[in-house]
Amino acid sequence: MTRFFSLLFVLLFAQTSFAQALYVGSYNIRYHNAGDSVRGDGWLQRRDVLCAQIAFEMPDVFGAQEVLYDQLNDVLQRLPEYDFIGVGRDDGKKAGEYAAIFYQKQKITLQDSGHFWLSETPEKPSLGWDAACIRICTWGKFEDKASGMSFYFFNLHMDHVGIIARREAAKLVVSRIRDIAKDAPVVLTGDFNVDQTNEIYQIFTQNNFLRDSYVVAKRKFAENGTFNSFATALKTDSRIDHVFVSNHFDVERYGVLTNVYWMPEDAEELKGRDAPQEISFRRFTPHLPSDHYPVFVHLLRR
Repeated sequence: MTRFFSLLFVLLFAQTSFAQALYVGSYNIRYHNAGDSVRGDGWLQRRDVLCAQIAFEMPDVFGAQEVLYDQLNDVLQRLPEYDFIGVGRDDGKKAGEYAAIFYQKQKITLQDSGHFWLSETPEKPSLGWDAACIRICTWGKFEDKASGMSFYFFNLHMDHVGIIARREAAKLVVSRIRDIAKDAPVVLTGDFNVDQTNEIYQIFTQNNFLRDSYVVAKRKFAENGTFNSFATALKTDSRIDHVFVSNHFDVERYGVLTNVYWMPEDAEELKGRDAPQEISFRRFTPHLPSDHYPVFVHLLRR
């Protein structure tokens, strides 16, 4: 009987631990534009691969950046398991890029949501400080249906030009997280346009409640930085796409996924070195689903 209860305790503990797990991600999907199409990296060429990559990983919640309205609909059509929150940054409706948050609607319940602009007037569409573009942060309060765990998820895209705008936006975001989430678990994702060596990065990591998931991860798969410029041969140590988490989480695994897809170059059949003669190859050119690599992180609630 003692052995039975011991086994039951172990099983219940394992089930509880598993139920507290959360799989999250950040993905700058690159906005739909004609110039990319001319160069062979257009949205219509890569959207199926990008969505298939997400469908294989199936994060519970992920933040996406540079999402235009037509891309939003394309993602939802190809990933019917997901719903989203967010608005277009230019008018607070559908115009301009979304910093959208996607969540698995059968696993995750949306309890509350909102957004604010990264500017001196965060309650309305506005250009902040020395920024080149209007920027926005989206947030949601979610609950894991299986475990009942509640958490807040914030997603943003900081400016790529304005140094003052990035610095002030970072301060604003940290302040808003404290005001909105208070002591609840928090995940913050986004394209921050600053890497781990930048002084603005420190605003997020030296506030006593957010940590860079890369730094504290127990296991990492990160053979490259997070921006690739649509060039498969480029290598960098810079991580500008971050997943910050509050102290409520342990980071079990962290990955920067560098998957490629291939477009045909010519029709000539080739034989590989040391390969069975039954195998034929053709020369293809590798392409990337976006000019950013996605970041996916396995979390465990403490």
